[in-house]
Amino acid sequence: MSEAPSFPRPTIRRLSGHVIDLIAAGEVIERPAAALKELVENAIDAGATRIVVALRAGGTDRIDVIDNGCGMTPVELELAVERHCTSKLQDERLVQIRTLGFRGEALPSIGASARLSITSRTPESDTAWCIRIDGGVITPPQPASGPVGTRIVVTDLFFATPARRKFLKSARVESGHAESVMRRLALSAPHCAMRVLLDDKVLFDLPEQSPIARAASVLDTTPDTLIHLDEQRGAVRLSGFACGPARTRATGSGQFILVNNRPVTDPMLRTAIRVAYRPVIERGRFPVMALHLTVPLERLDVNVHPAKTELRFADEAEIRSLVIGGLGRALGHGSNGGGGIHASFGSRPSIVYPPRPPEPREAPASVPLQGSLPTGYAPRSSPLPDPTPSLVRPGFAETDPGFAPAARAPQQPEALDPAFPLGAAIAQVFDTYILALAPDGDLVLVDQHAAHERLTHERLREQYANGGTLRSQALLLPEVVDLPRREAEALMARAEDLSKLGIDLESFGPGSVLLRSVPALLGAQDIQGLLKDIADELASDPDLDAASTGSFSHHLDAILARMACHGSIRAGRRLKPEEMDALLREMELTPRANTCSHGRPTWLKLTRRELERLFGRVK
Repeated sequence: MSEAPSFPRPTIRRLSGHVIDLIAAGEVIERPAAALKELVENAIDAGATRIVVALRAGGTDRIDVIDNGCGMTPVELELAVERHCTSKLQDERLVQIRTLGFRGEALPSIGASARLSITSRTPESDTAWCIRIDGGVITPPQPASGPVGTRIVVTDLFFATPARRKFLKSARVESGHAESVMRRLALSAPHCAMRVLLDDKVLFDLPEQSPIARAASVLDTTPDTLIHLDEQRGAVRLSGFACGPARTRATGSGQFILVNNRPVTDPMLRTAIRVAYRPVIERGRFPVMALHLTVPLERLDVNVHPAKTELRFADEAEIRSLVIGGLGRALGHGSNGGGGIHASFGSRPSIVYPPRPPEPREAPASVPLQGSLPTGYAPRSSPLPDPTPSLVRPGFAETDPGFAPAARAPQQPEALDPAFPLGAAIAQVFDTYILALAPDGDLVLVDQHAAHERLTHERLREQYANGGTLRSQALLLPEVVDLPRREAEALMARAEDLSKLGIDLESFGPGSVLLRSVPALLGAQDIQGLLKDIADELASDPDLDAASTGSFSHHLDAILARMACHGSIRAGRRLKPEEMDALLREMELTPRANTCSHGRPTWLKLTRRELERLFGRVK
């Protein structure tokens, strides 16, 4: 039997200050963008109203930050490059933290791993002073020329820690991280003009702006397309701006979150955003927004991570509920008020919402329909005056089965009621899409199934919220639905909850259930398909069990969405003119009517200019 290898007895020793700085640098300065973040935060904390940033190779070769803040004296310069020296902590309990920086680690960490020079001048001084640090070696401050404020130059980042430099990504990737950092900081300080250059090319140059103008600039949109949020719950406030559900991205890079003006990437907040948008965006897409949470300082811990991008809240449930509810209410309005999804050929459409939901108006008396829409659908107002039928050549429908014009008397767009922004239907294309003429002359295209799906979803949601139970309709002959055993068991485990949704079930042997009633609002639309979809939804969650009453709630909206999909008019059904107009009127009054329950747009708008661009009349 071999002997165990012998090792010398380890002894504990005190690390040198330089090694300590290098270890700290690995935590605080993980890449050029992290160093840039710390430097610009210092500039904002110093009261700067203008900051200029210039980068080389994404910051790997050079980072140059110039601000017009309060500056530093020679004594303060020497303290600034020592670890844990800061002017920003007035409370040693780490509670009343009002600044972006407070740890006193950034400058020493950068100086330990790079070549750093700081030139600074206070308003009271007649000269600037410059201090230099090369890989932790400090050169005392020397007189220099320079305006009031501070200029920091970082070169050869990580030259003193080659292992870290070896793992940096390409200049393009590092530049992307740096741009993301600067956009977040620009959003947190709209009072501060910011100019960012990347390899001598201007990335952005933002003047001092209002919060909405800065949000529009950072989100790359216009102020009139943003939904405004302002929600208060106790001492916590949620404000900011969000894009509509059709303006999404493939990643979360378009989500900007501030907490007490501090840019963060907190996972709990990101989850709350995802939950709020889940009913109105496609799976796998991410919304675009700029949110600002204001939380009492004593109910927030920012000293969680060296980069200060993650937080701890005293009451996470309260914050999560405020974010989900606030975003849900902001998204919960109909198609009225001039909002719409403008067709954008070659790119995803973008929703243009009104700033607030329209005030409820008294609807005119409904016009009786011949062949009402299914699921108990009825219009809340009379159809609009008929638009011009001269757009349709007589006899066209007979020669093309995919086009069904609405037989109407001539009328010009100016005569249409501007209170109905979706206009009046003029035709149905492929028995799937409604073609309408808006009061402003624009062309509106509506996906009849997607639109009616949202209307049915909102009716189901409203009925359940008001009474806690959906009205059911007993089937004349109960249906036997065969399912995999696991899915049948998942359904029966939730039989009581499903009964509140109007679905009454009984077990009918292994792998089968007996369906006795369905929601009255749905009628007899593809009930077997609906039940199989719900079974799949419930069986997909391994944590869902009969004893966990709260676990069903997060499935509820998804189940209502599936019910709405199966209970809506299908593509391929030809509608009468009155039915098409009734659908448009209902959309104008229904929350979240711009997208279906799966997040797809329900309607598009094609303006005259967009038509002229398609035909080459304008560029």
